[in-house]
Amino acid sequence: MTGLSSLPKIEASFIEPMDCLPVFSLPEGPAWVWEIKLDGYRSVAVKTGRAVTLFSRRRKSLNRQFPYIAEPLGDLPTDTVVDGELVALDDSGRPSFNLLQNFRSEASRIHYYIFDLVCFKGRDLKKLPFVERRELLKSFLAIRSQRIRISDYVEAAPGDILAAVRKQGLEGVIGKRKDSFYEQGKRTGSWIKHRVNQGQELVIGGYIPGPHGLDSIILGYYRGKELIYVARVRNGFVPASRQQVFEKLAPLVRAKCPFVNLPEKERSRWR
Repeated sequence: MTGLSSLPKIEASFIEPMDCLPVFSLPEGPAWVWEIKLDGYRSVAVKTGRAVTLFSRRRKSLNRQFPYIAEPLGDLPTDTVVDGELVALDDSGRPSFNLLQNFRSEASRIHYYIFDLVCFKGRDLKKLPFVERRELLKSFLAIRSQRIRISDYVEAAPGDILAAVRKQGLEGVIGKRKDSFYEQGKRTGSWIKHRVNQGQELVIGGYIPGPHGLDSIILGYYRGKELIYVARVRNGFVPASRQQVFEKLAPLVRAKCPFVNLPEKERSRWR
């Protein structure tokens, strides 16, 4: 394994998370390892000095929303950056995005799963192979809280891992090349994701305006008469379609938020 002292020094700060490329099938071969796809909020934790900040993928601090996660992350060594996922677990121990939406009332169910070590004690690990970063993560990180967990991976045939995921009713699989570097903000195909869960009919309950008319749409599903927020979607639009969809949605704006659990209700952010 590479000696830490030989790695370049950097200042620990927010990094834009590396993304997974969606695929319709999983590749064969020993170059890949597999993780369970966690249905939660992607987040990056940065420890500088005595302070730790839990960031969203859009660089928004999540410390106020999840103080019971940010506080134990203070056990991270100074000048360390980790990548992970905020996840709420249901009674069966499965990730539940709906529970995560109610993070204030379901605080006891929420955990932070760390799956990558990007910077360690001021040393840049992004150019280390994934399996080496993961080994360092497991070897050197010691956090006392049971809320903070290290995500594990398995080496198995794609068919076997998919069968196990389907049997457990989980959302999908993440694949990572053993030799992959951490390419911040990129979707290169060194990390992939494959969904196996059933489809869900969603409705557009709002939108966030942007420079081309529409930045993103806000989706939800009905549980009885209640509209439950699921996600904000930005992908799949081009400038022309953003303007077209915006023109159709703008006349439908109403004063009252239709979602019963939208985490951000300020009018400046959604309509």
